[in-house]
Amino acid sequence: MKTTIYMVRHAESPYDEGNERTRGLTAKGKADVEKVTKLLMGEGIDIIISSPYSRAVRSVEGLAQHLNLEIETFEDLRERHFSSDEIVDLMSNIRNNFYNPEYALPGGESNADCQNRSIAVLKTVLKEHKGKKIAIGTHGLVMTLMMNYFDSNYGLDFLDQLKKPDIYKMQFEDLELKEVIRMWNE
Repeated sequence: MKTTIYMVRHAESPYDEGNERTRGLTAKGKADVEKVTKLLMGEGIDIIISSPYSRAVRSVEGLAQHLNLEIETFEDLRERHFSSDEIVDLMSNIRNNFYNPEYALPGGESNADCQNRSIAVLKTVLKEHKGKKIAIGTHGLVMTLMMNYFDSNYGLDFLDQLKKPDIYKMQFEDLELKEVIRMWNE
């Protein structure tokens, strides 16, 4: 029995609005959410879950409203916490973590920690909702780490080419990833 996961990377978000948890979407991001909704509304999605961060929730909110579904948020799908201090070169830190997944800055979380917590949620969802179609509002790095758990081809190069938003349809049989299709076209 196939279970389908739609990974929905959040739409464009302003870096200067609110904090990591509360920042919303730009005007372009809001327009793109309408496209996400139109693209996914005919897929027969049964369940919508999300990171608790506003930009991820807002990226699947239109779909939830159209399908008359609630969005269930999971704290362990949140974005990776990089450090308790301000990071001067975030992208350099992200790249380095792909070569050393256990490394974490002071007060921060490693790629391995982020992957472990997010995969625990995904495995539970796959077991509890076998045969269903589930949309997940997520973040680029978290999505990459979850996909990487099942297939090492989803690494730094994959992360670098992701768009905001982006959508990947993943077909599973039990906990085995069988197929991945990119659905988002700009």
